[in-house]
Amino acid sequence: MDPKKKSVKEKNTNHEEKVKVIHWEDFQQELARLSSLSSALNEAKEKKSLIQEKLNSHLQLEAESLSRSNKLDQMRENLEARKLVMGNMSMRSKVVEEKSKKQEEQLNSQIRSLLMAGTSLSVASRNLQEANNSLNGERGYIRLQNLQKLLRGRQQFMVSQIALLYPVKVVSGHTCEQELESFSRSSKSGNPSGSKPMDAGSLTISGLHLTVLPFKKLSFFTDKKEVQRSATALGYVAHAVSLIAFYLEIPLRYPLRLGGSRTYICDYAPSVEPTSSDFTSISLSSSTSKPMEFPLFLEGQDTTRSAYAVFLLNKDLEQLLNCIGIESLGPRHVLANMKELLNNILSPEYINS
Repeated sequence: MDPKKKSVKEKNTNHEEKVKVIHWEDFQQELARLSSLSSALNEAKEKKSLIQEKLNSHLQLEAESLSRSNKLDQMRENLEARKLVMGNMSMRSKVVEEKSKKQEEQLNSQIRSLLMAGTSLSVASRNLQEANNSLNGERGYIRLQNLQKLLRGRQQFMVSQIALLYPVKVVSGHTCEQELESFSRSSKSGNPSGSKPMDAGSLTISGLHLTVLPFKKLSFFTDKKEVQRSATALGYVAHAVSLIAFYLEIPLRYPLRLGGSRTYICDYAPSVEPTSSDFTSISLSSSTSKPMEFPLFLEGQDTTRSAYAVFLLNKDLEQLLNCIGIESLGPRHVLANMKELLNNILSPEYINS
């Protein structure tokens, strides 16, 4: 049998089975039932459309509420961030406020100190003005001049007593070699810088010469009396220098430890210590603050320390000369500088200077 014919036959059979046969007596009833079913279906459709509309409206409201919730969360996050920023700004403002208070206190203290300084300055200015008025007056200036002359006259009198105690005189008939040279080889030709020409003769202090020979080389044949006389003369010069410095109120750069012919001179910061007859410079230990003492007399066979002591003594004489406005005659002439110092202090120009 053909399969197509078989399938058509089956479809017709199924259709016949589905077709319901209604009798005429039941037609009205079935029609009424169908009508009620149709109306119920229409009502169901209307209800479905209403429910669909309500569901759509609810979904729209849900979507709007969700977006609003998201916006609210974002606004809360922004609010928290602003609160954090405001907290930081508050902390910074507190720090700035504390700093400003401290600066204000400092400024107040500075203002108070400035006011006090201004007050003291005004008082000092007023005192200065009064002093200037008193000095500008003829009486005040003349009184000051008289006091200065009186002081210099007193100093001149005391130095004149030193000149009488230790007179420095020129004795003719001796060579200029007898004037001590503290560093005989420091200048090979000509006079040293700042020295003045000397008259022919030899200077003495209390009748004693300063001879250079014992300070150049000490041997078995050296005259011990000559050495002693030179040490005594240097002791006289040292005593006179210390007295003059005391009367003029001038602290000596190289202090003296007096002992007559056994006098020492101190060097608090020696830079060189001569240890040979050539007086060449050798480094000295300057780590300690204890002063070095150098003898103004011959001590043993070494003459270097004594010659350096005479050099320092001449530096003290140069200091005194410079303090009264006179230049030194040079580092070679001890007695010449001593005589120059006495002559200038005892001159009339010293009182009027």
